[in-house]
Amino acid sequence: MKASSVSITALAAAAALIPASPAPGQNASREATVAPATFPMVRKVDPRFQSYNVEMVEVVGGRFWAPYAKPGDKPATADRSTSGGVDIAAMFSKRPPLDLANDRRLRTLARELGPAYMRVSGAWANRVFFHDADTPAPAGPPAGFESMLTRPQWAGVIDFAKFVDASIVGSFPVGIGARNPDGSWDPDQARRMIRYTRDRGGEIVAAELVNEPNVGPQVGVPKDYTAARFAQDIAAFRRLVETDAPQMRTVGPGSTGEGGFVIFPARGGMIPTPALMSAEPRPTFDAFSYHFYGTVSSRCAAMDKTAGIAPEDALSEAWLARADQVFDAYKAYRDHFLPGAPIWVTEMGQAGCGGDRWAATWLDSFRYVDQMARLAKRGVDVIFHNTLSASDYALIDDVTELPRPSYWAALLWRRLMGETVLDAGEQRGRLHLYAHCLRGSSGGVAVVAINLNDHAAATVVLTAPAQRYTLTADELQASTVKLNGKPLRLGSNDAMPTLRPEAQARGSVRLPAASISFLAMPGASNLSCR
Repeated sequence: MKASSVSITALAAAAALIPASPAPGQNASREATVAPATFPMVRKVDPRFQSYNVEMVEVVGGRFWAPYAKPGDKPATADRSTSGGVDIAAMFSKRPPLDLANDRRLRTLARELGPAYMRVSGAWANRVFFHDADTPAPAGPPAGFESMLTRPQWAGVIDFAKFVDASIVGSFPVGIGARNPDGSWDPDQARRMIRYTRDRGGEIVAAELVNEPNVGPQVGVPKDYTAARFAQDIAAFRRLVETDAPQMRTVGPGSTGEGGFVIFPARGGMIPTPALMSAEPRPTFDAFSYHFYGTVSSRCAAMDKTAGIAPEDALSEAWLARADQVFDAYKAYRDHFLPGAPIWVTEMGQAGCGGDRWAATWLDSFRYVDQMARLAKRGVDVIFHNTLSASDYALIDDVTELPRPSYWAALLWRRLMGETVLDAGEQRGRLHLYAHCLRGSSGGVAVVAINLNDHAAATVVLTAPAQRYTLTADELQASTVKLNGKPLRLGSNDAMPTLRPEAQARGSVRLPAASISFLAMPGASNLSCR
């Protein structure tokens, strides 16, 4: 079917009407048999499937999502400035630049998650000015820009990426400061960043030119931004890639807030993804991308009246299945406009606008693991968690720089879950089972078993011996997680703890209530894993 024969309105309507998964049942998890040798191959994901974001505002310093007030805190000094007409007084707080070149703890923790992609972007990247000189930066950016990126700051990004085995994914300034008099995009800033990165011995392996182009001026694009302008920008961007960075992959459109959740107000100028992708000249990308948050936090309640998800709903099937609903919407767009292109979720977190109050606790680890596993199985090639170390949804606390519970889940994923996705069968009530080939083991299989029932244990029957890594916590909103009953903490000089599994023979295995268990079975003899 030709693109011109499909109505944009029909496409958008079809995506919005995709039904959510049924409401969760209340029954206890049923016993499930795990026969890893029989699991068929589903697909393969990118070797850097589990990746993360470092927001540009972390690199340059500036306003980011404000911490939630604690009992006894004094009210923050009001900042009555606005972004796209949205009052940000209670939404943001100022933070200093992150010293990526010298932050030993952060480098140590990130290195354990490599290889990965590190995306340096966010709304702030749309309006940042790269001071491409070794002279001191001026007091403020030129007109039309909001912040300043210096060579030493970007060099810190490059050095950090090398140390932690992360490939840089970027985006470039597209606000009014990066525009020619006729409104067309000026590639000078992007060209300077690409060349400086190369001169420092680094590489920007992929880029989304615009962060969230469908949202409107509140993310830094010009107030009169249109689908036609986006198409012209992408055409100019592809010309730049051809001449200055032919090995760099183009990624886009990078839309968000569609598929039924996180609907931004109409006054923000939101542009449907089908309109972006239908404009002439037709945008093309090497990978199709979108951003996914199942909701926005209470910080942004003015943008979405359904903001937030209650902690008591965080283990529900309906909450976890929002990832499916949004994936289906964007996959339909991918299939129509870029058939066969890899799908990258270039931002995914507990909730947009920094995460809910409980996003930093053990409770969110269930969403983190379940959504990665289900999307890997359904067709996503790379997921970028937002963020590595900023705000409540981060893997690492941005004040103490200590691992949060989801970091330990990410670490086990990185060590055990390979690129080949297997089919472990249908979900068993409140027990979700997913499988990949075991990393670094010919014929081996890794299963992740998520017991969402917080009142009852689940049972699986193994047909092969396993090494079991079970994550639990004393309470759902705990900040400390346990591995096989022992708390996980950094040692002296930030030494990583030894992740010791428990040997598990064939037969029945009890999985505690509200637990995430990784089962490594090197002797599974799965033919798809050889």
